[in-house]
Amino acid sequence: MGGAGALLFLSILGAFVCARARVPIGAVIFSLIGLAIFVATPAGDGIPDAVADFFSTVDEMSSPALTDTEPAEAGTGAVG
Repeated sequence: MGGAGALLFLSILGAFVCARARVPIGAVIFSLIGLAIFVATPAGDGIPDAVADFFSTVDEMSSPALTDTEPAEAGTGAVG
């Protein structure tokens, strides 16, 4: 995969040219192509796992706030 660096450079350059020419869909497509090439390289090999771990952590932290009802002791008037 010796040409991956050149392909990454060309995709970044293409995204920059599209952004300067105010063609947002072209910039997005070039950015997605560059991301796919980067993930295919050894340097970007761990990105899918890192993203999955991040979303798993966010899900674990937000699920109780979104699904649980109020605790049973809330609103009973008991103090202390």
